[in-house]
Amino acid sequence: MNGKRSVASPVARVLATVLACTLACAAPPALGAQAPEWTLLIRGGTVVDGTGAARYTADVAVVGDRIVAVSRTPLAAARAVRVIDAHGLIVAPGFIDLHAHLDPLLRMPDAKSAVTQGVTLAIGGPDGGGPFPLTAYLDTAQKSGLGMNVAYLVGHNVIRQRVMGTENRAPTPEELQRMIALVRQGMGEGAFGMSTGLRYVPGYYATTDEVVALARAAADSGGIYTSHLREEGLGLLEGVTEAITIARDARIPVVLTHHKAVGPPMWGKSVETLRLVDNARAAGLDVMMDQYPYTASQTGLDVLVPPWALSGGTSALRDRLANPVLRDSIERGIVHLLETDRGGGDTRRVQFGSVTWDRSLEGKTLYDWAERRGVGHSMLAAAKLVLEGELNGSASMVYFIMDEGDVRRIMAHPQTMIASDGRLTRPGDGVPHPRSYGTFPRVLGEYVRVQQVLTLEQAVRKMTAMPAARLNLQGQRGCLTVGCYADITIFDVATVGSPATFTQPHQYATGIPFVIVNGVAVVSKGEMTAARPGRALTKR
Repeated sequence: MNGKRSVASPVARVLATVLACTLACAAPPALGAQAPEWTLLIRGGTVVDGTGAARYTADVAVVGDRIVAVSRTPLAAARAVRVIDAHGLIVAPGFIDLHAHLDPLLRMPDAKSAVTQGVTLAIGGPDGGGPFPLTAYLDTAQKSGLGMNVAYLVGHNVIRQRVMGTENRAPTPEELQRMIALVRQGMGEGAFGMSTGLRYVPGYYATTDEVVALARAAADSGGIYTSHLREEGLGLLEGVTEAITIARDARIPVVLTHHKAVGPPMWGKSVETLRLVDNARAAGLDVMMDQYPYTASQTGLDVLVPPWALSGGTSALRDRLANPVLRDSIERGIVHLLETDRGGGDTRRVQFGSVTWDRSLEGKTLYDWAERRGVGHSMLAAAKLVLEGELNGSASMVYFIMDEGDVRRIMAHPQTMIASDGRLTRPGDGVPHPRSYGTFPRVLGEYVRVQQVLTLEQAVRKMTAMPAARLNLQGQRGCLTVGCYADITIFDVATVGSPATFTQPHQYATGIPFVIVNGVAVVSKGEMTAARPGRALTKR
């Protein structure tokens, strides 16, 4: 299960796998014939190896779960148990999704919505969430049969809620020590770092000093810190500055996750946030970003409610709303957020994704709901509906509040990686953001082939070697050289793309005929196989 520890004895495992595959998969050789040397041979493809180097034609040979040859000279098909003809196709390292919502993993262990994008490793526990403790969860996940590799961060919001609930205050010294101990526990159980969701309850109530103290505990174990910024709208610049401060004071590598500029007042401000990143790096701080290639986000309905009003949970919110003065303040706060932040100044920009209390709203907008209810289209009327929805149990929402110019500018930055922020899903599960099906193929199709924001080599590097290095997995995952794990994505550069849309999101990627995880095909000729070779990786 350990992503690093398994490197120590590759020869023994490779020989065992070769023997097993040869006995189980190959017919007995004729008298005098030589048994196959490789379990898999990928022939004639154009290799884009993830380093950013120019593509070249080569054959790739695999034994067990490792790449054993990358040859510009053709290799003999007769020497392999299985041969994939990759002529006319790109052969790349499997894509690494640095920000994935894997909550449904135990219900969807095949992870089809991710694997069909070419993802071979996804990192869960973003935005301060995720499972805790990790050991039992990872054991259960491994036993469920995984379609891809998974790894996790330890979530600050989970830790804080366990110790303090959703209270809006600073921790006592004893509480802070308990939280530090839990972060250390998570790191000891194999987490690759710590995440925060400082725009969400209860993370919003944490001071910078609290986050620094916990991030230091992650840094002590060689972990990273991924930050959902405290604000991505009007407070965006302050949010970036805070994350950089945490990187400096905790002495930890930081990722500004799903980096964007939210709301029309902030469009174009990526020029300034990227300058902050460049200045931080020039000062010696290890600051990077990840991004998904869309102009809409997805998060809860509660992001439209002022965070102070959510302290103590739904019952406390209900009590506050019973006070006319507090209700007026909360409603005015929602109006402000609708006008300047996630609402984008237009309730037609706010779309319901998953609504357990009224499935008929899924795919409809806040504007549509107001129309149905006959309450008019003022922002105050919309605010009242937001509160009604929140008291009903909230909902998952899609917010159309980013500018395409910012998306392109952030994507082109040399320190930006590609990550989906998508949730594992399957047809019939609401109306989710299309990023859950299409992030990686959309970059390759729209932003490489059509818009040419990136070269193919740059895009693949942002999906493979860069996130692998961020996780300290370089030379293991996200690479296509001898000794790397055989996580490989094979795609057609002319047809790769995503047909998923915001109204019809449940559509799988196109142009990705093969996805190999640990040397085994989980997608073959465009179809999912029954193989489940994924592993739950730990950092030890």
